[in-house]
Amino acid sequence: MATSSRRSSLATRLSSRRGARISLVLSLLGIVALFGLLSGAQAPAGNDTAPPSSESAQVQAVLSEFPGSDEQSVMVVVTRDDGGALTAADRTSIDALAPVLGSQTGHDASPTLVSDDGQAAVVQVPLTVTDDTAATAEQVKALRATIADSSLPGMTAQVTGGPAFGADITAAFDGADITLLMVTIGIVAILLLLTYRSPILWLIPLAVVAIADRIAGMVTNTVGTALSLQFDSGIISVLVFGAGTNYALLLISRYREELLQTENHRDALATAWKKTAPAILASNLTVVLALLTLMFAVIPGTRGLGIASAVGLLVALAAVLLVLPPLLAVCGRRIFWPFVPRPGQNKKVGRVWGAVAQKVVQRPVTAFVSGILLLAVMATGIIGTSVGLTQVEKFRVASESGTGLTTLGEHFPAGEAQPMFIVTHSDGADAVSRAAEGVPGVVRATSVGTATVDGVELTKIMVTGTPAPGTDASLALVADLRDTVHAVPGADARVGGAVATDVDARAGAQHDLLLIAPLVLAVSFIVLVLLLRSLVAPVVLLAINLASAVAAIGAGAWLSRVLFDQAALDLQVPLLAFLFLVALGIDYTIFLVHRAKHEAVAHGTKQGMARAVASTGGVITSAGIVLAAVFAALGVLPLVTLGQLGLIVGLGVIVDTLVVRTIIVPAVFSLLGDKIWWPGTAPADRLDHGHLDHGRLGRARPTRRA
Repeated sequence: MATSSRRSSLATRLSSRRGARISLVLSLLGIVALFGLLSGAQAPAGNDTAPPSSESAQVQAVLSEFPGSDEQSVMVVVTRDDGGALTAADRTSIDALAPVLGSQTGHDASPTLVSDDGQAAVVQVPLTVTDDTAATAEQVKALRATIADSSLPGMTAQVTGGPAFGADITAAFDGADITLLMVTIGIVAILLLLTYRSPILWLIPLAVVAIADRIAGMVTNTVGTALSLQFDSGIISVLVFGAGTNYALLLISRYREELLQTENHRDALATAWKKTAPAILASNLTVVLALLTLMFAVIPGTRGLGIASAVGLLVALAAVLLVLPPLLAVCGRRIFWPFVPRPGQNKKVGRVWGAVAQKVVQRPVTAFVSGILLLAVMATGIIGTSVGLTQVEKFRVASESGTGLTTLGEHFPAGEAQPMFIVTHSDGADAVSRAAEGVPGVVRATSVGTATVDGVELTKIMVTGTPAPGTDASLALVADLRDTVHAVPGADARVGGAVATDVDARAGAQHDLLLIAPLVLAVSFIVLVLLLRSLVAPVVLLAINLASAVAAIGAGAWLSRVLFDQAALDLQVPLLAFLFLVALGIDYTIFLVHRAKHEAVAHGTKQGMARAVASTGGVITSAGIVLAAVFAALGVLPLVTLGQLGLIVGLGVIVDTLVVRTIIVPAVFSLLGDKIWWPGTAPADRLDHGHLDHGRLGRARPTRRA
């Protein structure tokens, strides 16, 4: 009762004439204060893909102590445009390029290395790099401009290597965040306009969610810097827009229902807030708690994304529950113009969804089997799906660094572009080099420097392999090399480098998936138990949600292969897709079942669910379409990872909205009936113990048994 009273008091304060104005003033002051305090916050740098405790990360930390650790080499790969062998004149032109590059970078370029087939040449030049990726990108850009101005008649020069890949990623994201924001806003605006059919109403939730997104960006940047987090701000923006719009749709939909019954629009808004706030709060906290399980992830980017996204969703929750209601209260009923809802109007809300729900509850077995068979067919897409993309495959569009790496692999040992590095005690360096060269697939192992770290003299050995980086053969080579050099007595040799980092990133991603997925399910289960006061319903609903998530991942993986020629899913996609699908799917479960529980009080479990589908079908479908479209907007970004994530989650949300919530869940509730609430009692049965007058009970019982 105390909680209900507090909720009623807050709803009244937010919607009353005086309270709404005070709330708006306080909200405006808070927004201005946040913009003033946090406007200078920058997103934290860093994009570590392997766990900090991994062997490759340890090697990288040691290598940073070596002289010249701030230098990384780029490779200029030169080939003839006609595909023929390089002539003597061509080689002279390429040789003349080396001093030009050296004078620009301040480091001596290597002598020209010509491939065995004579069709390609490589010049390596070191760059001084820092944590400022933008500055490195500018160096690579200037280097490419210098090469373009050089005289290489009939030849093409491509700059590749680690710094070049970083530069291409930075360049690909130039303006991408603005593009994503504009596309997201456009999608939400169009869908809200179609949903509300009002030229005015859609502006209110869109403005609130857009401000929430901006504030969430500043807050997450501040938190990320304070906690040294790494995360993708684009995903956070999509979550804030998607979830915030969903919450607004739920609140405004219920507000419209109440306006059809109540003359005073402020009373209608207060009632709508009281009836929807618990479901919005529960769904938000479910997703927030699910995201916070990522704190246990070992991949830095995954862990940072969880914390930052949770903060962003809390901002969205506050905006919708505290800022949107007073805005609606001040605008009044006329905000729905030209279709202004008034008491006494013919209420047609949910007619289509009600008809669908009645067909489902009348033939629940057919509906359930059909829905499950559809999910099973979708899930078969997992068969043959592999995880892990090469450096080239991670770009949605071709990049110079990617095509340069491909060209290099066609004429030189493919491992030249991304060598492995061994760090070992110097007194065992010779033995380690000999052991490394004896590993099948290793072309050469060369000592390239020494340093004293923590009082121990260490040697850095560069190892070049034959397999192309990121391929199964290159991953296996890292494992073989590690087994071999670890066995050298007293050397304490460890293997790092880009390919070794890829190996450790894959192991870390697998660890995170196996750890986080059960935690997400556990969090969702606990929230459903607390909300529904039942054990059967949470188990059944979670099993359905899990099946829906697996089906979406399978179908998304299949579509990626067939439509976009993407051979594999990126490392982070399975975990993040599973997390978002389960957590956001529970969102819609809470919206639906929370309403069904209230309807069951007067109409019983079976008809209560049917009425809940009729009442919420429109808003849940609208919310699902908005969320799916917003996630699909990730496809405008240049990385395959984000496109795959947007495809899978968007597809999953649509299936969850149209199939799971509309067909499978109502069918299950019809089949199980009141048993769904075990060990608690059915909502209507609780009325037998004095929670409703006998007159109303008399009307409810026959309906429940129908």
